[in-house]
This record gives sequence, C-alpha cells and structure tokens, in this order.
Amino acid sequence: MGFARTCSVALVGVEGVVVEVQADLEPGVAAFTLVGLPDKSLTESRDRVRAAGNSGATWPSKKLTVGLSPASVPKAGSGFDLAVACAVLGAAERIDPRVLADIVMIGELGLDGRVRPVRGILPAVLAAADAGYEQVVVPECAAAEASLVPGVSVLGVRTLRQLIAVLADEPVPEEEPDDQGRPDPLLAGLRVPGTGAATGMHSVGAAQHDQHHDLADVVGQLAARAAVEVAAAGGHHLFLEGPPGAGKTMLAERLPALLPKLTRQESLEVTAVHSVAGLLPVGKPLIDTAPYCAPHHSATMQALVGGGPGIARPGAVSLSHRGILFLDETPEFSSQTLDALRQPLEAGHVVIARSAGVVRFPAKFLMVLAANPCPCGRFSLRDTQCECPPSAIRRYQARLSGPLLDRVDLRVEVDAVTRAELTGRGAGGASTATVAARVREARERAATRLAGTPWRTNSEVPGREMRNRWQPVGGAMDEAERSLERGVLTARGLDRVLRVAWTVADLAGHGRPDATDVALALQLRTGVPRGVPITIGAPA
Repeated sequence: MGFARTCSVALVGVEGVVVEVQADLEPGVAAFTLVGLPDKSLTESRDRVRAAGNSGATWPSKKLTVGLSPASVPKAGSGFDLAVACAVLGAAERIDPRVLADIVMIGELGLDGRVRPVRGILPAVLAAADAGYEQVVVPECAAAEASLVPGVSVLGVRTLRQLIAVLADEPVPEEEPDDQGRPDPLLAGLRVPGTGAATGMHSVGAAQHDQHHDLADVVGQLAARAAVEVAAAGGHHLFLEGPPGAGKTMLAERLPALLPKLTRQESLEVTAVHSVAGLLPVGKPLIDTAPYCAPHHSATMQALVGGGPGIARPGAVSLSHRGILFLDETPEFSSQTLDALRQPLEAGHVVIARSAGVVRFPAKFLMVLAANPCPCGRFSLRDTQCECPPSAIRRYQARLSGPLLDRVDLRVEVDAVTRAELTGRGAGGASTATVAARVREARERAATRLAGTPWRTNSEVPGREMRNRWQPVGGAMDEAERSLERGVLTARGLDRVLRVAWTVADLAGHGRPDATDVALALQLRTGVPRGVPITIGAPA
C-alpha cells in the first residue's frame, strides 16, 4: 500500500485554484480510477499517463485511485497530467513522496513521455504563488512565462524521465534537441527538499508589437486626429463615421502606438488573459504594450464577449484588455452582439455563466467604432451622389443602438480627403512620436491629480466623484448643462463631457477646464460644430 500527493492548478477564467493531486496504491486487480469532478479531457489523462511510462518509468500493476481535491471545483484540460504521473510514481516509491508534497506541477504528457505546453501557465503560477508555493514544474517552452511571477523557483522540463531524475536525485539523462533544434537545458537552480538537484531560471523577454504605422501617414483629418489624441490621453471611447477611404481604419491602427507602455501589473493582467486563450507570441512571454484586437464583423457574441462550450474562454473584449478594441464596419455586426458590449463598457469586466461554472474576465478596453454613413458610404450634407433611399439610411444607422452610442465619449465625422491634401499641398500632421509625447504628459498630469485614488485616467473616474472633487472653472459647464436640458445630452453624456474636458485641459496644460475646453469636449461628444478652433493634434 502506498500514498503520495502533489499539486496542480485548476483555472476558472483567469483565476486559479490550487488542487491537491492524491494517489493511493493498493493490492488488487490492476485498475485506474480518477475522481474529483474531472472533465472529458482530464479523464483521458489516465491513458496518457499510463502510456507515458514509455519514458522509462515502471507503471505499477495494482489498484490505483487518484483524487483531485477540492472535489467541488470543476477541473478541465490536460494540465494535470504531470502531477498525476508524479503522484502515482510517488505512491509506487519510484520518487520520494516527501519531495512531491510542496511542488506544483503543470503540463500535458505525450504518449512518448514528453512534457507539452498547456494554456494558462501564467495565471496558474500566479495562483500557486498566492497560495504560498515556491516551486513550480512546467514544460520547458513555458518556463520563461512562468518565471514572470516573482518569488517562485521554476523548473522547465522536456520529458517525464528528465523530471524523475531531478526529483530522485539521479543523473539527468541527455535528451535529443526538440523540434526547434534547441539544446537540452542545463538543470541547475531549483532546490528540491532532500536532494541536491537544481535548475536555472529562464530569462524573460518583452513582447513588442508592430509599431511601423505612423500618424503622420494620415492625410488631413484634423478633427479626427484631435479626437484620436484625446481618446489616447484619457482612455475615451471613439466613434469615427465617414465615407470609405477617408482614413478611419488608418487612425484606429495608429492609436495603440500613442498609448504608454503597460505597467508591470497591467502587463501581467494582459499576459494572463492571452495565456488562457493560448495566444501568447512565441518566445515573447510578457506583453508590455497595449494589445490591439480587431474582430471581423461576422464575429459571434461568444467571440466578442467570451464563452463557448464547457468552461468559457475569453473573447475579444478581454483580449483587448488595457488596449484597443476596434470594430470596423460596426453596423455590419449583429445588433445583439453590439448591445452585449454595454455591460463590459460600464463594469470593466465580463461575467459569463455556463452550466460548467461562472467565469469572470477583465475587460477594460478603449473601444473604437468605425462606420460608413449609409450602405453605399456616400451620404453626407455635402455629397449628392448617394443613391440610398432614406429608409435604407435610417435602417443602416439604427443598427447602432442609442444606449451603446451613449457610452461613446467622442463622435467625429471623418470627411473625404481632398485633392490638395492627397497631393501634399495641405499642412502635414504631427508624427506618432510627437503625439505620443503629448499623450504621455497629459496622462502624467491626470495621474498626479488622481494620486491616492483607484483611478489613473479621466475616463475611469465615476461621474459623481468627478463633479464633486474636480470641478472646472466657474460657468464653464453652462452650455453643456443647457444641452442636457434640451435633451441633446443624457445625464451619462454630461458626465462624459466633463471627463473629456479634463482630458482636453490636461493636453493643453490647464490647471482646470475652462469654457473653451468644455466647448471642445461638447463638440467632440455631439459632433455639432461650436465655433471652437481645433488645436489638439495640430501640426507640430
């Protein structure tokens, strides 16, 4: 009779729960029973783990029971394979059970004994660290991702045989290079209780997104450029409406480069979501720049907000957490899908309930909508070439519901590019580097003002707090308040005008928003010209 235990992690969304993997070996007819609320893929681990004995480990021919505790937590995926195999070998006394008790193991086993990567390594290791565990075993190719968590010693292994040798304090066998031709890692760094074996920490690289798009490439569009700069400085949602070819997509693609680099905490949040989704760039375990997600208009609601069969997976709103969600050709999305964005826009997270459990994903993103004014794209007060009947124009524009648009801070009409602008006779615009510097300075002013609060950008501040604690110059809000009385603005819209006014003031270096700052914010909110010159984003 033998008993051993080790640990692994069950992921529910981007949150992990440490699971104790217990193995009990008793005399009797050879059988393998797995209990503890496993799903189908986890139940199949019995066959994968048994076949992994091809790596050199002798599989016990006795009655074997493996329990996953706590049994009430749903467990899914193949990431428990490594822990199950080691617990069984500990019960068979192939490995000292005392060595396994305080180690968390995450990884899938191939039939040849190779340790394969799984999704969610970073959030799993974060959960282990929060639970007080200091030693983690992961697949070699995921060791850099796991090493992002401070205070945790990481062992990256390629095969089960290699891990057995380290834990049993035996000579480490030489392994063949993997498919990428990488040599076998040097095992030296992780101290295993009662042994002299160790393994080294892996270096961490930073993910660098494509920065080749420059804002100076955008021809004309002074108002739209100003709106993009305000959106980046304050984290405000943006709606760009105009004919095809006017530059809406170009502006949206250049917005991520205007945002400052993510803080360490924000980087871990973003990386955890992408790790759960299995979308981390190869060789770049840490995402330190704002993500950019642009789903096609045929995307389903599950693709946009998250979901799917079994345990829900993150959608586009979570993959764009701390970054940009760009919905091009917005009216072509289904109305039901678009309206599903209203809750995460307000809450900053999305909660998905399924029969397999309830998951919560972060979803603090800057949303950019782009749309044509009509099905043919030529409708405007200045263009008479539109052939769409009025009823078709109304139906097309009605696909964007009022409640969704009420949550958008900035609405700008992007005019068609003129011949003079296109041929270079118009004034050139500021480059991405110049505008990014202004955005960075504005964010620093906002961060200084909001120090000691849970908010860092103007768009995050609740309306009540903004009205009570950070008021503009006396009388500056009079025109905006009259717009509320006339029904041009809702109460939510008035709060958003005030937030945008503070961002405009931060960009201009004003201590408090004045009437000009509020007038520009109101113009950017309603799209109605108010005789205010647009100086934000002017040529450098």
